[in-house]
Amino acid sequence: MAKISITIDWSELDLYGHVNNVAYYKYMQAARICYCDSIGLTAINETGKLSFILAASNCHYKQKLFYPGTIEILSSVSQIGNSSFHLDHCIYNHKGELVAQGKDVLVIYDYEKNHKVQIDEILKNTLNQSLSRQYK
Repeated sequence: MAKISITIDWSELDLYGHVNNVAYYKYMQAARICYCDSIGLTAINETGKLSFILAASNCHYKQKLFYPGTIEILSSVSQIGNSSFHLDHCIYNHKGELVAQGKDVLVIYDYEKNHKVQIDEILKNTLNQSLSRQYK
């Protein structure tokens, strides 16, 4: 499981004064990169190393977010396939209230050969260590 905190930026607000839905995807991207960095899976510019490609992403909004404030995102793996895994995100406001839940599907990708690859045993063990647990 990975956890990050993000400060809400004024530029993320919409006409109605709350955080725009697009910002949630930016928050999940930050959490996704943090998680993948932590397991060594963001080496797109390093020869001979694997990375990932985003196959799908969704978000279910529970309540509005407002400026000023901070959020906390907890991310963990919920499913492991042959060449992909699902990364779940729970986004909490500064009061600890759940404001959104998201899911990403990440495919292990070899950017040198330009194709997906199977998850090897070492990576599978790493992913298994962060399989989902219920948050807060």
